[in-house]
Amino acid sequence: MSSPLTVAVSGSTGLIGSALVARLRADGHSVVPMVRRPAREGEIHYDPHSGSLDPENLIGLDAVVHLAGAGIGDRRWTNAYRREILESRTLSTSLIARSMAEVVNRGGPRTLLSGSAIGIYGATDDEELTERSAAGTGFLADVCRDWEAATAAAEDAGVRVAHLRTGIVLSPAGGALKKLLPLFRLGLGGRMGSGRQWQSWISIDDQVGAIVFLLTADISGPVNLTAPSPVTNAELTTALASALSRPAIVPIPSFGPRLLLGRDLADALLFTGQRVLPNRLTDAGFAFEHGTLSEAFTSLLRR
Repeated sequence: MSSPLTVAVSGSTGLIGSALVARLRADGHSVVPMVRRPAREGEIHYDPHSGSLDPENLIGLDAVVHLAGAGIGDRRWTNAYRREILESRTLSTSLIARSMAEVVNRGGPRTLLSGSAIGIYGATDDEELTERSAAGTGFLADVCRDWEAATAAAEDAGVRVAHLRTGIVLSPAGGALKKLLPLFRLGLGGRMGSGRQWQSWISIDDQVGAIVFLLTADISGPVNLTAPSPVTNAELTTALASALSRPAIVPIPSFGPRLLLGRDLADALLFTGQRVLPNRLTDAGFAFEHGTLSEAFTSLLRR
């Protein structure tokens, strides 16, 4: 095992953050949660809206993993919630980046792994997308572009910054898979719309494994956190139904989710997609535990 690290993690109670904290501690590393409520012993308080974060509290850390942000699919995209989605990411990222820049040469952390998403590529058809691909258009692409730009102060100060462009994280504990499981277990699942939209997924184990890998890998800039085998929505739903020994014969037409969620949110999450490849991870030698959906579902659905 490599030398133990001391890592601050924001969003430490979320789906990815809680799994990451558990993995880091199991591996013998020290974790310092970054919280917006009053800090307890062993935590760091920060408040993005007031700009409150004492840079001195970062001294002695090896790295910061910044995962906090309002949930993309938690509510309808009203103008107010669009602003919250954006500002919950850009304000917090900018605050952490500026604070790291202040202490990087005084024993502060020299690595920042900052959240992002494959939404930066916009809605695409069959084009294979890598970290070299250009940013797309649309609300999520704009959010991700501003989110990544908010790390500039840390990068300018010499901090190694990697942008975690995350795909659909599969976990029975939360996210898309948790929402799909009850329907599919009843045999009522099926493709979304045409089913031809690409779904770039990653298991929660590989998501966490990739973050741990990037803590010490000599990689900066954008990194796609997706499995090497993106699938269409029809393929994903068929594989899930098969893993549960259920049929997948009830397609979900687009008008229902659009009515419930609003057209923009439904289209962004369900009816458009991206075919994303994790070239920088694979080129650096990261070994996926779950390279295919069948491997992922076999492991995840046992839990």
